[in-house]
Amino acid sequence: MKHLVLGGARSGKSRFAEQRALNLQQPCFYVATGWAGDDEMSQRIAMHQQQRNKHWQLVEEPLSLATALQNMDGRDHIILVDCLTLWLSNTLQHEQWPQQKQALFNVLPQLQADIIFVSNEVGSGIVPLGELSRTFVDQAGWLNQTLAQVCERVTLVVAGLELHLKPKEHSL
Repeated sequence: MKHLVLGGARSGKSRFAEQRALNLQQPCFYVATGWAGDDEMSQRIAMHQQQRNKHWQLVEEPLSLATALQNMDGRDHIILVDCLTLWLSNTLQHEQWPQQKQALFNVLPQLQADIIFVSNEVGSGIVPLGELSRTFVDQAGWLNQTLAQVCERVTLVVAGLELHLKPKEHSL
């Protein structure tokens, strides 16, 4: 099963995705796509590392996500990718976006592992002024739309609360 978890900054999406993965009670790989390019990012990474469950097998992969997923694929574990928008930013910065995006969508149908993707929903804010920022927002929106079509589950997390978009979960 593939599950896309969307949300804004500090919405609780990573915590929700981690808990969902741990609830499945299988070995878990944690694919971290960020890297510490400055002090602020180093602090964010350190915070995530401290909060993360110690049972995760950590794989740090800022660019070649498709290759990393292929290398750890299997039916007996969960893969959590956090986060796709950092990966997008990295690949844009290194001018690898079209190739890496295509590689991801080529490999997804072949993967057998349960995968939870975490991504920022950035399209709800104002339109950015700069070209690179607009490109990022556009590409993130198209990435999320395409993944939402491919994934069996899509969840939006806002203020720590989840809203199940696909499939719809009804309560009685």
